[in-house]
Amino acid sequence: MLFIEYLFLWFIFYSFVGWVYESILVSCQERRWVNRGFLNGPLCPIYGTGAVTGAVVLGNVHNPLAVFLISMVGASILEYGTSWAMEKLFHARWWDYSHFRFNIQGRICLLGAVIFGVGGVVIVNVVQPQVVRVTALIPVPTVHTLFVLLLVATVVDTVITVCGIVNFEQSLEQFKIAMVKAAKYGDVMREKVGGAADAASNMVSAASSMASSMASNAANMASGVMDGASERFGGMPGKVGEKVGESWQNGKEISAEFMLRVRDVADSMFNRQQRRMIASFPRLKTSSNNETLQQLRDMMERLHHGGK
Repeated sequence: MLFIEYLFLWFIFYSFVGWVYESILVSCQERRWVNRGFLNGPLCPIYGTGAVTGAVVLGNVHNPLAVFLISMVGASILEYGTSWAMEKLFHARWWDYSHFRFNIQGRICLLGAVIFGVGGVVIVNVVQPQVVRVTALIPVPTVHTLFVLLLVATVVDTVITVCGIVNFEQSLEQFKIAMVKAAKYGDVMREKVGGAADAASNMVSAASSMASSMASNAANMASGVMDGASERFGGMPGKVGEKVGESWQNGKEISAEFMLRVRDVADSMFNRQQRRMIASFPRLKTSSNNETLQQLRDMMERLHHGGK
């Protein structure tokens, strides 16, 4: 029983290390902080599972090349199987290596396999002996307490996470419908703004034509007409250009307002777990409504960068 408790503590440790590695890596790629992890807590269970399995299976293997090759193949199998199982369970793919060369269905890639192979050598030959030494120093009653507390916390976290994302596709479908309605609202507002700009432009053209016509008859009448036109547009011709410019500026504001409306709709339709998954996994893809998911992510990126 004590050995099982040690295994679980090692699992928690390596899951935390994996979470730190993934969070730093993805945060650098996205240029923003990304709380990378499937669970709410700072854990990446796939790393804990792979590291503990490798440490136990390869503990007596002393050839670094053998450890490298076995770790590379074993970790790749674990990653591929996890990707496949999660896609079948949640109808979504949490990571995608299609943009890397030498990948298999985007689930695994050669670069990742090499990194896992090197990590296996480091863990088996360097890290794990120190982990065993430190955990052996912990009093047995404390090991029992840590085991129970961390096990309960991990199970509760897993249940909350799974329950929160199990209906992710349904939330996407509802968001898609709401997004269509919001888009129609945005089109109507843009048409109103465009109509206002066209009306101002027509007024300028009409005033110009009237001035030319009257100038051909009499200079004094032309002067009167221009004075009337000037008075009509606020006392100076520059006012017309200002009003047209204001219309275009209003159009930009409406575009920003539309994006904010989309964000508000998303906040109301996706629960906390689903929103966290969208933020934590930039390459998250769903079996259906994936285009809607990508549009939402693009909209959030535009808002994050000030609408650019």
